[in-house]
Amino acid sequence: MKPSPPRHRVSWLLGLIAIAGIAGWFVPQSLRHEPSTVAAFDPMEDVCIVAPATPWDPASGIARFEPRPIPAEARCPVCGMYPARYPRWAAQVIFQDGATHFFDSPVNLLVFLRRVERYSTYDESDVVAAFINDVASDTWSAARDAYFVHGSDALGPMREGNLPAFANLEAAQAFATQRGGQVLRFDTITNEIVDSLVHDAHRHKAHPGHDHHH
Repeated sequence: MKPSPPRHRVSWLLGLIAIAGIAGWFVPQSLRHEPSTVAAFDPMEDVCIVAPATPWDPASGIARFEPRPIPAEARCPVCGMYPARYPRWAAQVIFQDGATHFFDSPVNLLVFLRRVERYSTYDESDVVAAFINDVASDTWSAARDAYFVHGSDALGPMREGNLPAFANLEAAQAFATQRGGQVLRFDTITNEIVDSLVHDAHRHKAHPGHDHHH
């Protein structure tokens, strides 16, 4: 039978437990764990997810600055999701050296382009081209020439409206007529619109049932 610990050791341990319990009463209220503090935590502001760019492979047969298929392992540098799981909503940015960042949505592409250096080892001057996947045809198109529908009932990867993108105006207008929303050009999408979509996604993430990071 295992011998009992010495009585003085038991007393010493009980003393530590008692001291710790008493000390808890003197922790300032501002430092205690509050559910409201957790709910207010904004991961976009306080967590930096470093997703490496996908290097260009000259042997692929794809030119340095042409859009390319999304690798299954590629992660969005803004949110950490896997764009290959949502190809119709995807976007990509290509840099001077041919490397590519892929995004799970046009919204995260726009977030990235506002502050490239925050989400990447590259900066704005390194960006050569940006592409969106046309929702209607499932083909890549230049982001700056595309049309985006804001305010439709279509749910993107974040389970929120996410600026579905189209290569031509007629397709975008037809989508807006059927699903609601307003057609916008790339250069008319304001920071306020982008911020509202990002914040909506974060509010949804705070509820169980959908994990932002897959």
